[in-house]
Amino acid sequence: FGVEAVVVTTLQALSGAGHPGVSALDITDNVIPFIAGEEEKIERETRKILGRLQGGRVAPAGFPVSAQCHRVNVADGHLAAVRVTLGRPADPAELREAFASFRALPQELGLPSAPAQPIVVRDEPDRPQPRLDRDAGRGMTVTVGRIARDGVLGHRFVVLSHNTVRGAAGAAILNAELLLAKGYLKPGA
Repeated sequence: FGVEAVVVTTLQALSGAGHPGVSALDITDNVIPFIAGEEEKIERETRKILGRLQGGRVAPAGFPVSAQCHRVNVADGHLAAVRVTLGRPADPAELREAFASFRALPQELGLPSAPAQPIVVRDEPDRPQPRLDRDAGRGMTVTVGRIARDGVLGHRFVVLSHNTVRGAAGAAILNAELLLAKGYLKPGA
C-alpha cells in the first residue's frame, strides 16, 4: 500500500514503566498523558522500521509520524490508535486481509516462540482490549481491530500487543531463535 503519513496515540500499560514504575497514587483513577522520551522514540523507530537498507545502513522512511503517549492503569498490554495515509487507495477489507494474511520469517522457519498467526484481526467494534486479547498466541500475537476509513488521513485501526511478552522479553527470545536458525549463533557457544 505504501505509507505517506502516520498519527498514533498510545495507551501504555503500567508494566511498560519498569520498576519501580508509576506511583499508585499518580495512576489510580487517572491517565497520565506523557511518557518521557516515548513520543520521539516512536516517531523515530517507526520511520526506521519502515525504512530501507542502503549501503549497509537503514535509511529511515521519509514520511511524517506524529505520536502521543499515555500511561494507563492497565497491568500489561499497549494499545495504539493508528491513523494512516496510504500511498494508494484501499478499502478496509483489503487492509483486513493484509493484516490477517501477514506472515514473516519466524513463521516460515517455524521458530519455537513464533506464533502461527503474528497478527489476528478482530471484527467486533469493541476489540482489541488488553484484558481479552493481550495473551493471544501466548502473548506473541498482535491483535488489530476497528479497521475503518478515516475522514482525515484515510484509514484507521487499533493495535494491541503484550508489551512484556511480545515487546521486551519475547522479542529478545524470538530474535535469538532467528539468529540461531540463520546460522549467526552456534548452539552451545
